[in-house]
Amino acid sequence: MKKFLFYTIALFLSFNSQAQIHEIGIFAGGINYIGDVGPTNYIAPNNIAFGALYKWNRSKRHSYRFSYTQGKVESNDLDSDAPNRNLRGFKIKNNVKEFSVGLEFNFLDFDLHQSDFAFSPYVYSGLSTFIYNETFVINKESKIDYQHYSFAIPMTVGIKTKIAQQLVLGMEVGARYTFTDNLDGSNPKNKNFETLKFGNLNSNDWYVFSGITLTYTFGKNPCFCAD
Repeated sequence: MKKFLFYTIALFLSFNSQAQIHEIGIFAGGINYIGDVGPTNYIAPNNIAFGALYKWNRSKRHSYRFSYTQGKVESNDLDSDAPNRNLRGFKIKNNVKEFSVGLEFNFLDFDLHQSDFAFSPYVYSGLSTFIYNETFVINKESKIDYQHYSFAIPMTVGIKTKIAQQLVLGMEVGARYTFTDNLDGSNPKNKNFETLKFGNLNSNDWYVFSGITLTYTFGKNPCFCAD
């Protein structure tokens, strides 16, 4: 047990002695929803999404990431290939305002202070909380009941590269598995709308952000090499 603690502390200190390099930037792209209304395509952005992000790079392979992203989800049964949805003709919309924190892992060494080319695929996950509208569907369209919040698990894959000494360009797709089944009004919490429930009530909704990130790097120049 003592050896385990010793190696854990040593590993933490080794990260601490390396880069404390920062990135701040923007996200721009699109958003789509996956649920009980409309098409079931996993990556099919149909509305603009945008946001801001900050990364604290702790090594060439990992960084802590914080972000805010927002977009409007919309879906229409008439755009679905499923005959039952197409005939039903529901149309829904909602707003998503997400705060996310987690860990980004690079598959290749990504040294922000190298003057030469740097490139890496990466993955990101953590925990997101988002603000949305609790809705219900009546006369084939969703209506707002009240504003609420929920949580989601982000699952993001992407690639990034340096395009200048202090600029990093990334492309990513991030699916969010939410802890709610009512982005689309199919499962309202309000008991007054119990009779308006529809769809698969045992399956939660998803939303997906797809787009690019552009970040500016700054901070202490690290030494990744042993003296």
